Amino acid sequence: MKRATIAKGRDHILGAVRLLVLAAMAASASCSSSPARGPYAPLSEGQRDTVKAQKLNQDAAKIIDGDPSEAEKLLREALTADLYLGPAHNNLGVVYLKQGDLYAAAGEFEWARKLMPGSPDPRMNLALTLERAGRTDEALSTYASALEVNSAHIETIQALTRLQIRAGKSDDTTKGQLEEIAMRGTSERWRVWAREQDPSSP
Repeated sequence: MKRATIAKGRDHILGAVRLLVLAAMAASASCSSSPARGPYAPLSEGQRDTVKAQKLNQDAAKIIDGDPSEAEKLLREALTADLYLGPAHNNLGVVYLKQGDLYAAAGEFEWARKLMPGSPDPRMNLALTLERAGRTDEALSTYASALEVNSAHIETIQALTRLQIRAGKSDDTTKGQLEEIAMRGTSERWRVWAREQDPSSP
């Protein structure tokens, strides 16, 4: 089924996604006997198979770059087994982001963010999605929220600093972030990039 493009709801992507995720979570937690609606069916505690879901998520993570379609299938199976497996939501969001489906990606990262409160990964990924959607200010604040969870998360430091410089929004943190990237960036390319930047330039 063809997914909706981001263009139709771009100005409301984050607010709409959050409402949908909250509604789905509320439905999953309710005792209503009415049929499930939305992308995920609610499961009782006894119906959840977390071990199966974790295995499927691990299998998907191994192939997410080489075979995203198969990874998506495995991740959907994982979430059928356990709706509340945060890493599976995060990985499914990565698949959607690679496919360019920003709305679906943001929805999965919102699920993961709520289910993984101690991890910066879904917050960083949500910020990447907002950045790609042109929501610069929201992306910057979401990157910052990832660093509130883990201030040393170098992947987030890299992404935040790059956006600050691209958007001409460098601040008093940018210079220190560049120094951090220059010392321990995730690749030589990142380290060279950091050394070449002038945070005071527009």
